[in-house]
Amino acid sequence: MKKWKRSARLVDMTQQLMSHPHRLIPLSTFAERYQAAKSSISEDLAIVHDVFREEGEGMLETVSGAAGGIRFIPRISDERARKLSERLCGELQNPARILPGGYLYLSDLLGDTALVRDIGCIFATVFHDRRVDAVVTVETKGIPLAYATAGQLGVPVAIVRRDSRITEGSVVTINTVSGSSKRLGSLSLSRRSLQEGARTLIIDDFMKAGGTVRGMFDLLEEFRAEVVGVGVMAESRAEERLVDDYISLATVDEVDVRERRIRVKMGTLFHGRD
Repeated sequence: MKKWKRSARLVDMTQQLMSHPHRLIPLSTFAERYQAAKSSISEDLAIVHDVFREEGEGMLETVSGAAGGIRFIPRISDERARKLSERLCGELQNPARILPGGYLYLSDLLGDTALVRDIGCIFATVFHDRRVDAVVTVETKGIPLAYATAGQLGVPVAIVRRDSRITEGSVVTINTVSGSSKRLGSLSLSRRSLQEGARTLIIDDFMKAGGTVRGMFDLLEEFRAEVVGVGVMAESRAEERLVDDYISLATVDEVDVRERRIRVKMGTLFHGRD
């Protein structure tokens, strides 16, 4: 096997860690890969850790013992999270987003891969200590955010459908009632997509009264799963909220269709931080 130069070793090591967030990698894996002593690997990891910390990209966590190793924990600084949320609020205030019925056009934001990646990193930072086993979302617009968050946490994604599909195999289906319109509906989740008893993180793009999120709570109970957190990109002001404990990045206070005006403020993540 080739002998790696230290510069190349540092670059490759950083890439390996960032490509496998939250995965415990034994020092022996690096030692064998680079044909280097564990002491040299430890020195390299200390350099990588310092760079991550100084740049606000995350941290390295060391686990001691025979089964120990090193894992990369992605993090985003409060300053970067605030700037991103301020940008999101600015984007949401664009009156061109107003659609008939007072709905907002969000597809361009959810198609912005850099923005979605950063939002996923915010949620991964907020919920990094919840020991998440899987990220759960409802089709369809929340899917990019769910995958971005799950990628940073190193866990799978389970997608709740509004109608069952034959390709999903055996499914669990419940009936739901929308919190705002009181319309009847259903939510389904494949039995194979989520392990019983999993610790789940719900991610969604936009929450009104919270009826869909509340329905996901009820559906996950059928899997004996525990919801350890809820993260939404944006929420609208609602008189009746069916979900109490959640994190949002932006709050839409008002959509005035006649005046073509949208008022947006920072979400619940920043409450009490000003």
